[in-house]
Amino acid sequence: MAVKFEQAPQDYPQQRAGAARQPDSVDQSDRRVPINLRQSGPTPVEMLISTRVRKSPYWHLSYEAGCWRATVYNRMYHPRGYVHPEDGGAMVEYESLINDVTMWNVAVERQIQVKGPDAERFVNYVITRDATKIKPMRGKYVILCNEEGGIINDPVLLRVAEDEFWFSLSDSDLEFWLRGVNIGMGFDVSIAEIDVAPVQIQGPKSEALMADLFGEGVKDIPYYGLMEGQVAGHDVIVSQTGFTGEKGYEIYLKEATKYAEDLWYTVLAAGEPHNLRVIAPAHHRRIAAGILSWGQDVDQETLPFQCALAYQVPRNKDADYIGKQKLEKAREQVDAGRPPFSHIMVGIRFGGAPVTDYANDFWLISGPDGGEPEGYVTSPWYSPELETNIALAYVPFDLRAVGTHLTVHLPVEYAAADGSTSVGAEVVEVPFRPSVNPNARERARAKGIDFAD
Repeated sequence: MAVKFEQAPQDYPQQRAGAARQPDSVDQSDRRVPINLRQSGPTPVEMLISTRVRKSPYWHLSYEAGCWRATVYNRMYHPRGYVHPEDGGAMVEYESLINDVTMWNVAVERQIQVKGPDAERFVNYVITRDATKIKPMRGKYVILCNEEGGIINDPVLLRVAEDEFWFSLSDSDLEFWLRGVNIGMGFDVSIAEIDVAPVQIQGPKSEALMADLFGEGVKDIPYYGLMEGQVAGHDVIVSQTGFTGEKGYEIYLKEATKYAEDLWYTVLAAGEPHNLRVIAPAHHRRIAAGILSWGQDVDQETLPFQCALAYQVPRNKDADYIGKQKLEKAREQVDAGRPPFSHIMVGIRFGGAPVTDYANDFWLISGPDGGEPEGYVTSPWYSPELETNIALAYVPFDLRAVGTHLTVHLPVEYAAADGSTSVGAEVVEVPFRPSVNPNARERARAKGIDFAD
């Protein structure tokens, strides 16, 4: 089985070779390890499939469904494309997401269970939001920070029982961190990965499909609510969550190593009347919704105040948590106009040809008149609804205002109609377009506050 990287060899622009130098003009003095801003292109190689990286219980099923390329996420193979470029590629998958219903193999969201008498106290110590306000069979999107305030993971946190939480991970080894914390703190909990693997069911027809699988009661699950159920006779947890701004759910299969095929084929069969398609995670839609991707948009050197996650740092949480002192100090500095960082995340619209696939590099950003780069793009894509390219990007703090004009330096495959690879851009509000379920940031903003419990 040959699974290719994000772009085919024949598409590699050889003229990029001379541009593969780290630009000195982008100030990264506040980072220990700078972001690699070389513009080296897709550097096409074949992905080695070996036992060093884990195959999820759904991996062979994804391949059977047409997966032709993949990346690695949480040390597991992660499908990133089913429709080939010559057949329309990722934008065909996008059409299924916004018009019908889709299933994603997201077993890479490894589940770390924290269980025991001190589970709530321990979880409250490692997340910034207030774990005591998460009731059993509810969940929240949360962040965990290190002692310097850097974001080490931004998982969905599920409280499946009074004394049991599951961290549904983004792309970093959170289990090791949690175990290390508890060696020093001694909370009465067990911490371990469990044999649970989720799939996401996303799109406007997701509720109808889920009702076929679980009954009408699934329609009563609130946003970030949980429900116990069964698929093909096997126990699952269902949540109304997902990596898009569309209506969607996740199905967490217990004993997934044993029962993956039973769940997969049952969902496929139930999905036929709803035009279900197996697709890769829809980064085009999550960008429009302002949803971040750890490792791409944020990492352990990013403060929440840099990346639209300030609302994850509550002003009313009395309990101590890791990073609290540094985060509160950072907020004071930001409020005073003296942020402890050089760059801040913004949303931008920009020109050029439609960006219809993953970016191979962090594209560089200059001021409105061009010149030396000062910032960089993290997550770009074309939005059919807005009829423009959109992106999340980091710019100097004084270029953050909505309406600020910038220049984005594109690779040749996305050059403008006149052949220019330096195109105009403008800072705009995030999210770029509304979601079916406004997230906690938007709900807090609607209340006139800057944090969520």
